[in-house]
Amino acid sequence: MTDTATTPPSATAQAPARGEDRTVPAIVYALYILGLTHGLTLFIGFIVAYASMGNAGPKAHSHYLFQVRTVWTGLAWAAIGCAFILVGLPLTLILIGFLFIKVGVGILALGWLWVLLRCVFGIIHLSRDEAYPRPRTWLV
Repeated sequence: MTDTATTPPSATAQAPARGEDRTVPAIVYALYILGLTHGLTLFIGFIVAYASMGNAGPKAHSHYLFQVRTVWTGLAWAAIGCAFILVGLPLTLILIGFLFIKVGVGILALGWLWVLLRCVFGIIHLSRDEAYPRPRTWLV
């Protein structure tokens, strides 16, 4: 005779994890993409992501961390690009400034594309209901 232990249904049913809602990270990704056109909603999304990190579950926390690091790193690249442009402006009098301006605009364009790609990859992982695998990386 085999003794099979039966577990009550309430013990096997799992409650949804606290903070694992995918809606808010998806809204932040949408705000970031929209913010690439004008910048304002990017900062609104940053504030929402930063404020939501504390009470998020592990999956959502990885997305929030990824989103916050995306903004900080994107701002660093934007500052570098703007610095090249600002240095290049007075140097246009001796014609070398045009090179600095082109390099600065190139850095800004690559930074814009980098933020867009990170948002797309984040949305892909979020739609699969996965945590972002490497939220601390500065690559995609």
